[in-house]
Amino acid sequence: MGRGKVVLERIENKINRQVTFSKRRNGLLKKAYELSVLCDAEVALIIFSSRGKLSEFASNISVPTTLEKYWQHRYSSPVDIPVDETQTLYQEVLRLKAKYESLQYSQRHLLGEELESLTVKELYKIEKQLDRALSQARQKKTQLLLERMEELSKKERELEVENKQLKSQLELEHCFPSAQGLRDASIEMGNEYNMIPSQANHAQQQSSTHMGYHQFIPQERVTEDRMVNRSGASKCTAGWL
Repeated sequence: MGRGKVVLERIENKINRQVTFSKRRNGLLKKAYELSVLCDAEVALIIFSSRGKLSEFASNISVPTTLEKYWQHRYSSPVDIPVDETQTLYQEVLRLKAKYESLQYSQRHLLGEELESLTVKELYKIEKQLDRALSQARQKKTQLLLERMEELSKKERELEVENKQLKSQLELEHCFPSAQGLRDASIEMGNEYNMIPSQANHAQQQSSTHMGYHQFIPQERVTEDRMVNRSGASKCTAGWL
């Protein structure tokens, strides 16, 4: 039975990954050596492991010599282009150049420059182009203005709704303190009405207390007062005599 197909993905097991790297590295170095011997080719091979360890092979003197030769060949040798492809590229350049000059020529005519050499038919064509461009520009401008007006109208409606909500909220806030004030006033009036009967009862109690009160005077003090009154009266009589 043949071996199963190997899935090309990173080997998660560290030990298996290192073993596979060693086997395949040695096989690759062997293949490079066989290629250089069998085909008389100059081969340079550079391998860096995941830990940064370098493995290299060079069929010539050294790998740097082969690399230097590579860089010289890469940047100094001209690019070989087939003759047919060169002719095609040249024709494409000429076509693009002619198109560029024609566009510049038309642009100058649209700007009102170099119109002396044009015929009536060419001028009429330019006029139609300008009218078409002007019409498209006006349509685009009208569309943008309508969209802007619609956006402003929508914003105005939103502001009106918000204004109504704020107005309703303010009216509720003004009405609430008024109701609260009326409630406080009614409470105060009720307290006053409750105090009036109590004050009347208190005054009545005081008056009844004063009406039923009799001051107690001792008998000795009454006798002394009478004697004083009599002596005073006798003195007044003597004075008159």
